Amino acid sequence: MTSLGKPGAAAGPRTGGPRRRRASARAPLPLLLPGVLALAFLLLPLVALLVRAPWRGLPTQLTSPEVWQALQLSLISATAATAVSLVLGVPLAWLLARTDFPGRRLVRALVTLPLVLPPVVGGVALLLALGRNGVVGQWLDSWFGITLPFTTAGVVVAEAFVAMPFLVISVEGTLRAADPRYEEAATTLGASRFTAFRRVTLPLIAPGIAAGAVLAWARALGEFGATITFAGNFPGRTQTMPLAVYLALQNDPEAAISLSLVLLTVSIAVLAGLRDRWMTPS
Repeated sequence: MTSLGKPGAAAGPRTGGPRRRRASARAPLPLLLPGVLALAFLLLPLVALLVRAPWRGLPTQLTSPEVWQALQLSLISATAATAVSLVLGVPLAWLLARTDFPGRRLVRALVTLPLVLPPVVGGVALLLALGRNGVVGQWLDSWFGITLPFTTAGVVVAEAFVAMPFLVISVEGTLRAADPRYEEAATTLGASRFTAFRRVTLPLIAPGIAAGAVLAWARALGEFGATITFAGNFPGRTQTMPLAVYLALQNDPEAAISLSLVLLTVSIAVLAGLRDRWMTPS
C-alpha cells in the first residue's frame, strides 16, 4: 500500500505543474490592456521612423559630406570615450567591489550620479570644472596650454563622463559575482595583487567588461546634452550624429531621419549583442 501511494503522490505535482503554468500565462484583462497600450506607445515612434524613412534616397543622404563627417566623428569620439572608460572605470569597479574603505557607499552613489543627472547639467558641471576659467581647467590652460571646451577632445570628455558609469556598474556586478578565492589563491602562491588582477581576475570578468564596454560605447554614441553644452556644435570638429540630427531636423528632415536610422540600427545591434547576457529569462 505504501509503495503504491508514493507514485501517486509524486504524480500529483507533475500533473498540476503544466496546469499552473497555463493558468499563469492567461493575463487578466485589467493588466493586458495597459500592457498592450504601453507596448504600442513604445513601438509606435520607431514604426513611424521606419515608415517615413526615405529609403530610396538613403544612400545619397548617408554619403553626403556633412553626414559622413558627423558619422566619422561620432564613431571616433565614442570609441575614444570607451577607451577612457575602460582605462579608468575597470580599476574603479575593482576598488568598489574588492576593497573596503570609508565612504564606499557614497562613492558608489556619486559614480552612478551621471546616470540620473540631466546631461545638460553634466555639461554645465564640466564647463565649471574643465572650462578655461574652471576649477581645474584654468590650470590646464595656464600650465599646459590645454583647452578642452569646444574641441574634439571636449567631445570625448563629455561622452566619457556620461558613459563611464555604465561600464563601472557592469564590471562591479561581474566582480561581485566572481569568486574572490581565485585571487586569494594566486596571492597565496606568491603573486602580487596586481599580478592576480591581471592574470586571474581580468580573464574571469572579461564578459562583464565586454558588456560594459558595449553599453558605454552605445551611450557615448547617442550623447547629446553634455556634448552640445561642453563642446558646442561645430561641423567637422564637435558635431556628432545626435547633434547633426537636431540641426538637420530644422533644415533637412530627410537627413535627420537617415541619421536617426543609423542610431536606431546601432541600438538594435547593441541589444542583440547583449541578449544572451541580460535579456534571456531564467
